[in-house]
Amino acid sequence: MNVMVIGSGGREHAIIKKIKENPNVDKIYALPGNGGIAQDAICVNIGAKEIEKQVEFAISNNIDFAIVAPDDPLVLGAVDELEKAGIKCFGPNKKAAIIEGSKVFAKNLMKKYNIPTAKYEVFSDSKEAIKYLETAPIPTVIKADGLALGKGVIIANTLEEAKKAVKTIMEDKVFGASGAKVVIEEFMEGPEVSVLTFTDGKKIIPMVSSMDHKRALDGDKGLNTGGMGTIAPNPYYTDDIAKKCMQEIFIPTIEAMNKENRTFKGCLYFGLMITKNGPKVVEYNCRFGDPETQVVLPLLETDLLNIMIATANEKLSEINVKFNNKSACCVIMASGGYPEKYETGYEINISKDIEAQIYIAGAKEKEGKLYTSGGRVLAVSTTADTLKQAIEKAYKEVEKISFKNAHYRKDIGAKCVG
Repeated sequence: MNVMVIGSGGREHAIIKKIKENPNVDKIYALPGNGGIAQDAICVNIGAKEIEKQVEFAISNNIDFAIVAPDDPLVLGAVDELEKAGIKCFGPNKKAAIIEGSKVFAKNLMKKYNIPTAKYEVFSDSKEAIKYLETAPIPTVIKADGLALGKGVIIANTLEEAKKAVKTIMEDKVFGASGAKVVIEEFMEGPEVSVLTFTDGKKIIPMVSSMDHKRALDGDKGLNTGGMGTIAPNPYYTDDIAKKCMQEIFIPTIEAMNKENRTFKGCLYFGLMITKNGPKVVEYNCRFGDPETQVVLPLLETDLLNIMIATANEKLSEINVKFNNKSACCVIMASGGYPEKYETGYEINISKDIEAQIYIAGAKEKEGKLYTSGGRVLAVSTTADTLKQAIEKAYKEVEKISFKNAHYRKDIGAKCVG
């Protein structure tokens, strides 16, 4: 069986390592992949948004199954085009991927179907948005409508910050067309939880919950990043909360998408906040989260490729999806200065006696050696019987990896183990 995985980061590396475990897999192609992924798959220099070329490649290389991992190609309709060409895919089609592609759509969907989320208003005119802010409660949250590499959300603690955010998004157009509309919503408080789910539009199966650490520096300080590390399971996500989420959020979301004629098949990510009034949706993603994938997949016992094929064929109810009872910790090693200015091109040294899963996100391979080529360079993931042990193990393994200007948080999961 020949499999094609679209994407180039740590999430894609984690997916590839997991599907490699399936004995029926002959070749795995990564489009475009990266220097680290090249150790586990054949990398092909076709970008994640080059859909026409992806289709041509899939046909000429007898691809049996494609996994579209990043948000951009999903929102642009990569699954639609591949399936038109007869290639089975894991991932939602364009109509369903709008759940992440437009925050306005997602918020309106939740309002229409009574799915708990923050109160909000939508604006397509910056002056109207600024006028509304004069009377809105502060702090407030301002979101660009479209995709913005995970950076289109600004939490404003003062009225001035809020006005500046609107101007930056709508007038300065820092996120391009994604900022043509903004959502201004109430600021919610409580622990955040990420829950990835498998769904074929009929059945929904949650994966192990996780906790992302978005801020660049220890103590949740510094700028927001794409994620500096994760732990799983998330201790705030109790059995009672999980049941509530299933009844009030997960199933209603799948049913709402069906009613809107936008059946979702693939991995639907729920970003949740456990508020004093119960769990509420912060955001939806139409794909595996990064770095949540790197902490959740190591705990999966059922064959991932079989789950994905069953999802594509709407036969998820026939699969017994099992996760083990262990805990996991993932620490991201980044280039110093990330998420702002950083230097790349430094050799990455990984000890031979490493006892962790290493998922490469930003690295190039040259003459058998790996060199840094991005902000988030790699993820170090470990599993153990307890969360405390998993965290200790992860940091022990981090010490076996070095590159110039390496930066990582020293407190991933610390607030959960005391």
